[in-house]
Amino acid sequence: MTRSELSELIYHGENSGVEFKRDKVRPENLAKDIVALANFRGGYILLGVEDDGTISGLKREPSKVEEWVMNICRSLVYPPIIPYWEVVRNYEPDKHIGIIFLPSDCPDKPYKVKLGSYWVTYIRVGSTSREATREEEARLYQSGGLLRYDLKPVPGTSLSDLDLQRVKNYFEVFREALTPLPQKEKEWISLLENTEIMAESREQPMVTVGGFLLFGKKPHKFLPQCGITAVAYKGEEKDYEVKDEEIIRGPLVSLFDKQRNIIEAGVIDRAFEFVKRNLKVTTLKDSRREEDYLLPLEAVREIIINAVAHRDYTIYSVDIEISIFSNRLEVISPGLLPNTITVEKIKYGCRAARNELIRDILRDYGYIEARGMGIPYKVLAVLRRLEYPEPEFIEDRDGQHFIVKLFYK
Repeated sequence: MTRSELSELIYHGENSGVEFKRDKVRPENLAKDIVALANFRGGYILLGVEDDGTISGLKREPSKVEEWVMNICRSLVYPPIIPYWEVVRNYEPDKHIGIIFLPSDCPDKPYKVKLGSYWVTYIRVGSTSREATREEEARLYQSGGLLRYDLKPVPGTSLSDLDLQRVKNYFEVFREALTPLPQKEKEWISLLENTEIMAESREQPMVTVGGFLLFGKKPHKFLPQCGITAVAYKGEEKDYEVKDEEIIRGPLVSLFDKQRNIIEAGVIDRAFEFVKRNLKVTTLKDSRREEDYLLPLEAVREIIINAVAHRDYTIYSVDIEISIFSNRLEVISPGLLPNTITVEKIKYGCRAARNELIRDILRDYGYIEARGMGIPYKVLAVLRRLEYPEPEFIEDRDGQHFIVKLFYK
């Protein structure tokens, strides 16, 4: 790090990715900040800088401080982590600053700090480090690939909570079952447990989160975060005066006939129909009235499907939001991008599924293409070919959601 880069960090003060510390801090307090930054998006700990940004400098030899930091990372952090360490010497006369850097893609989340005989998960919230809630810790396990939330059993559910007509439709039409489907309840439970739509918990068969979202009779009864709130506004911003609105609940997938025509629409197709009717425009061409849409429907459908397939379902009581404005379509999906995925990576088709069961079954239906290249091919390429404005993909770390904006011509 150059002196000018370090000066800029100090000038802007502590924030989500920067922490100031004396080098005489208690080891467990330094470990808390290391863990919190590693569990967030990485960042810097500057040793020898006071909370107000004044420079106190390292009070020990830099090599001794480095050894101390590395020992903390081995003994008080789990899994052990090796941060990047450097020293900027004589930042002020005879005052050195030690720099601990944690990268944004620390792979072994959640990291924990040893406090007494307990290992505790810490996260970064603004410029402070605090203990994670149960839900926040679950999201960290999920982002580290240690927990598949869509396979978690939903307490209180049973086979009777599934829409068996939709389940049969899935196996007959889209899985093209070669053997007769079960007739008895135990046989159904066995099939659904083997396909992860159900799972055993406390010696009872229960529906998994993914299975309930896809095929549940009333998913919102147990999973209030399962729906889509869709609103069409008259202007360019949210307002009380709306043109159309719908709260969309129910199973994600539709019911189809054998020719794969929709008999009864699920959440995905109902959301798509809402957007279609609110993007429809009528134009005159050669004295004839023609219907068209403000956006290419292929790109719109892909954005809706991605929101449903990849949102963070550990965030309770928050719907996906679809907002139609006079100049754009906006889709807000709860949760940040999974694992080490970035906005730039998704533009090039980098794949990392948060909800693997949901993704796989939506792929069986044909909602998701097998290659998983929907964003670069169905969204970016289509919009560019038709000369639409470049879309915006925004990861809002403070609001904990992901936003996609598609602009009209």
